[in-house]
Amino acid sequence: MSLCPECLKTLDAVVYEEDGTVYIEKECPEHGKFKNTYWHDAKLYKQATKFKAEAHPLDNEKKATKPCPENCGLCSEHESQTILGLIDVTNRCNLRCPICFANAATSGTLYEPTQDEIRQMLRNLRKNHPVKTPAIQYAGGEPTVREDLVDLIKIAKEEGFVHTQIATNGIAIANDENYAKELKDAGLNTVYLQFDGMTEEPYIIARKANLLKTKMKTIENCRKANLGIVLVPTLVKGINDDQVGDIIRFAFDNLDVIRGVNFQPVSFAGRTPRDEVEDQRITIDDFVKLTEEQTNGNITSEAFYPASSVAPVSDIIVALSGHEDEVTLTCNQHCGVATYVFKDTDGTLIPITDFIDVDGFLQTLEDAVLIVENESKLSKAMPVVKTVNQLRKVVNSDKAPEYLDMVNILKNIFIKQDYEALGDFHMNALLISSMHFMDPFNFDQDRVKRCVIHYATPDGRIIPFCSFNSLYREGVEEKFNIPLESDRAQEIMNGINKAKKSIVILKKV
Repeated sequence: MSLCPECLKTLDAVVYEEDGTVYIEKECPEHGKFKNTYWHDAKLYKQATKFKAEAHPLDNEKKATKPCPENCGLCSEHESQTILGLIDVTNRCNLRCPICFANAATSGTLYEPTQDEIRQMLRNLRKNHPVKTPAIQYAGGEPTVREDLVDLIKIAKEEGFVHTQIATNGIAIANDENYAKELKDAGLNTVYLQFDGMTEEPYIIARKANLLKTKMKTIENCRKANLGIVLVPTLVKGINDDQVGDIIRFAFDNLDVIRGVNFQPVSFAGRTPRDEVEDQRITIDDFVKLTEEQTNGNITSEAFYPASSVAPVSDIIVALSGHEDEVTLTCNQHCGVATYVFKDTDGTLIPITDFIDVDGFLQTLEDAVLIVENESKLSKAMPVVKTVNQLRKVVNSDKAPEYLDMVNILKNIFIKQDYEALGDFHMNALLISSMHFMDPFNFDQDRVKRCVIHYATPDGRIIPFCSFNSLYREGVEEKFNIPLESDRAQEIMNGINKAKKSIVILKKV
């Protein structure tokens, strides 16, 4: 099932291969036939298909009364947990980006939940069973235009979230050196920083503002506060797809503060122009090829695996511990890819696939899960030792970074169940990933059912990311909008004029 890009009605669709490309096609009785690219490389599409994870649904979803995705909330047709919860804390913004999937600051409505409403949304996410949502991201709009964002971070910690992050353009953090420290002290773990390139042009085109120096100032202020950053480039063909390698190299040069780079191919939702979908479409396989080309073959396409491939790691932890509340990444295998790349002492970049047979590693864990599940608690030790010995065979220590003792790390994780040992694994490592969010043109019901990134809304619903931005956002903002003539709206608007964090002076371009 998919959507009509014009009227957003649910339609039958087919995903098929033609001349080495994968397409999605559907026909609307009113608006005709639509044929759009799903993946440019059918071979890589099929490779990803091998990593379909078993479903890990929640057991307290509401009963489905309409076909997916017309009943989001979450409903009983959903097959994955909420790994990352999102809350839009405002639809205001201090930019007017032409490629904003959220259509922030131009919808004609003011949407800004109260602290009590946000606390209730947080609690709804934590009510998921058996796996409580572990991580929260405040988004928008631009969350830093709210005067009380520091308080909202504290509230998230009070409600039990182990990881908090904000999706931000970084302007407020750049303008106020103390702001990053305030956020860090409140419990913020990560700044999810909009970062489109290493030159001025991508910002001028995609953000209508020359933000390069602002981004550098944001990074410097986060460094001073010891506040971790994930760079988030929105990739648009012809605008910044030539800067993938430069962004990765920049991240490694700033590894003390930058934890990862998550490239996001542009989604044609919100106010992103829809008249050049095929010309500007970048797919996940495009991203991995760009990475290989622009790192001179140092990080190859084969280094990337679907995010769903790591499910066996969670499965073995569950088997060993007996706890059913373990977070398991069971998104659709075509939602995103990732790899770890390490920087050796001499500066050489080493993808994890250079020294670990990842396929062998994952297969060993899958086999171990079956063995452990069939053993009693008293006899689990021997299968675990055998598993670690098997894992040693898929690790080539000679090709690993000099400082990385993978065998000892494996022992600590699987025998001692000391998950802090993962910190040693992350030393001098960069997570490079790509998550391709859908729009009405390439919308795929099978992917939505496996979504692990969900929006919480004031009416108690929890809605998959791509469904929310393609179908539900406008209705939620309209339903819970604050009338512009109301006292609260006036209070919010007056606060903008008083808050230096919400004001940005940019060179007009």
